[in-house]
Amino acid sequence: MPALGFGVYQIPPDETAEAVSEALRVGYRLIDTAAAYGNERAVGEAIKNSGIDRDDIFIETKVWISDYGFNETLHAFEKSAGKLGVDTIDLLLLHQALPGDFEQTIDAYRALEHLLEDGRVRAIGVSNFMVEHLQTLRRHTTVTPAVNQIEVHPFFTQPKVRQLNDGLGILTQAWSPIGGITSYGDSETTTFEDETIRLIAEKHNCTPAQVMLAWHLQQGRSAIPKSVNPERIAENFDVFDIKLTPVQIAAIEDLDTDERGGPEPEEVTQETFGKDIPEA
Repeated sequence: MPALGFGVYQIPPDETAEAVSEALRVGYRLIDTAAAYGNERAVGEAIKNSGIDRDDIFIETKVWISDYGFNETLHAFEKSAGKLGVDTIDLLLLHQALPGDFEQTIDAYRALEHLLEDGRVRAIGVSNFMVEHLQTLRRHTTVTPAVNQIEVHPFFTQPKVRQLNDGLGILTQAWSPIGGITSYGDSETTTFEDETIRLIAEKHNCTPAQVMLAWHLQQGRSAIPKSVNPERIAENFDVFDIKLTPVQIAAIEDLDTDERGGPEPEEVTQETFGKDIPEA
């Protein structure tokens, strides 16, 4: 799996194909989507029309909580594969834990294990799973998740989850890796405006976004930035030659506010977050 991918969260379906096409043109080969995003079909169209061999593109998508349960999750795979226009999905994740009904979460993960055994997915994993979710999942299932995709950026670094991921051999993949989510709400300062990050960017003659992506990659994480702006799509991919010093990496780590931007994982329920996922 490529370390750096392209995310399509909150990109409208009618803009997704163009954005993914541009990302593939620039050089991205990992595309991250999800059933709940409503744009899997557009991702599939961009991949099909790219002219790039299917084996050279790593497709990652997620099962939404409304499709949890063994048989339901098997059908969720069919829906996603149909929209993406593929027979095999490279990485299939459970999008959230359901803390109030974890048995349903376990059943869904067992369906992923079944799909893995059948060769219909190449790898399986989870998203937004906290320490207790991972520990419980491991006690009741066989295959360790390959990936745990969580919110990680300089203002929210999640060290405990990252440490457990590392200990279990799970790759941490960062969503909102450059802190776009810090632009929402009442935040006084965004990651893009932070003085520490800005000064590091000046020393490396690059942008704050590029500094943050280099920070992820140098610490062994995967990152999936998203943009619909062609210049930023290219900029976010041009980070592999940036080498931060240990002091700079530590300075970025020290920016952690321990304030989550996304939903609290413990508050995710079918009642508050359930939504119908259309058929393929």
